[in-house]
Amino acid sequence: MLSRTADNLYWIARYIERAETAARLLEVGARIALLPSAAGYRNEWDSLLSASGTASAFSEKYGEAIQRNLESWFFFDRDNPSSVASCITNARENARIVRTALTSQVWDALNTAFQELKAMERRPRSQLALSQLTEWATRNSALVRGCIDATLLRNDGWDFLNLGFNLERADNTARLMDVKYYVLLPRADFVGSGLDNYQWTTLLRSMSAHRAFHWAYGGDVTSDKIADFLILNRQCPRGLITCVDGMNKHLDQLATAYGKSNDAQVKAKHLLTELSGLTVSDIFEEGLHEFLTRFIRDVATLGAAVHESYLNGDQR
Repeated sequence: MLSRTADNLYWIARYIERAETAARLLEVGARIALLPSAAGYRNEWDSLLSASGTASAFSEKYGEAIQRNLESWFFFDRDNPSSVASCITNARENARIVRTALTSQVWDALNTAFQELKAMERRPRSQLALSQLTEWATRNSALVRGCIDATLLRNDGWDFLNLGFNLERADNTARLMDVKYYVLLPRADFVGSGLDNYQWTTLLRSMSAHRAFHWAYGGDVTSDKIADFLILNRQCPRGLITCVDGMNKHLDQLATAYGKSNDAQVKAKHLLTELSGLTVSDIFEEGLHEFLTRFIRDVATLGAAVHESYLNGDQR
């Protein structure tokens, strides 16, 4: 496969996953903002900007971090490259370029989402509730993934798509967790309190993982259980180790298809080995924020290795 085709497929997946995460970030902020006791020394909306890495750009354009501004920034604003509108538009453009590498079902799902987005942009904002926007984004992301899963050949194009999905989801799950633990909890003495546990529950709901968590663990919701579920439990579809395991699977398949391994496989295996050897106690001893920050950096390094190995020159 030519590297430019691989690049388009890889970024279709990353943009779709990123659009869903922008919607989930909004949902986290909106749910936490409803808690009267959640107001601490940080504003919950500031925390979302910090986790997304777009605080400076937002401040230059909007100034105050209030909900209506954040809704515009994370959903509609094309000056934000990570907004839902930017990501859906970019995913659709990448799909248009490699139209012949996709089935009609995948193209129709992407193109329909793009057309619906344009229709929403023409409506008055007062007619669009936040819940309507977030549900639309998560539903269309799931539809695209479902069409990919149900209709595409399991070839190298499939591997590049799923490599993009797994890499982006790993980064985004870590960012969503960091919003909750490091920024939204008002003070350290709230750890283990009812507020702490309620915020963890809110995070699970925003990831559509609340029921799955209770199937896996049952009983009370605690930070230890949720950290284990979202980081180390391979049964969790958004779990960090699940995503890293998926990256390794598809990178190994690419190595088999092309007859050679490279730095991307080495970095992915190292990351999986490290996660496999950790316990929740190890993570909290390091500090959850510190661990997540390091993990996000490692995923970015792996993404750079994937680009250098596969997307920066012809692969056949």
